[in-house]
Amino acid sequence: MTFGGSPAADLERTLERLARSAFRARFRLDPKDRAYADAKGRGVIAAHAADFVASRLAPAAPRNDGRQTPMRGHPAFVAQHATATCCRGCLAKWHGVPQGREMTGDEQARAAALIIAWIDRQMGYHPPRRVSPASAPVSPSDGAED
Repeated sequence: MTFGGSPAADLERTLERLARSAFRARFRLDPKDRAYADAKGRGVIAAHAADFVASRLAPAAPRNDGRQTPMRGHPAFVAQHATATCCRGCLAKWHGVPQGREMTGDEQARAAALIIAWIDRQMGYHPPRRVSPASAPVSPSDGAED
């Protein structure tokens, strides 16, 4: 389910590929979804997304597969359709996750990360940048306590 390279770059490439699909590109968070995401916070929405993936997609034969993800009602549901993580058929077609077997932990984590990356884009969030120790800002103090 990855293409090689950094995980963030893989997510970006996948989101760009999905955006070229007329069906996937039409999904947007509406004002209610945005308000809900703002009120709950990114951490809660990410936990919900991971739970939805684990309970609705990860089993080898999910209940009501192909119809288990509502089209609206939660930001993660909208994101699942936009990112083709809504059912096992879409996961197989778009992400190469075979049907008929349980999703691995890595596959579940990547699906949840893709959902959150799409929501982040919709909400205008930018992923935190990692600062390497060599480029970290240096404190003007010499280590002495004030």
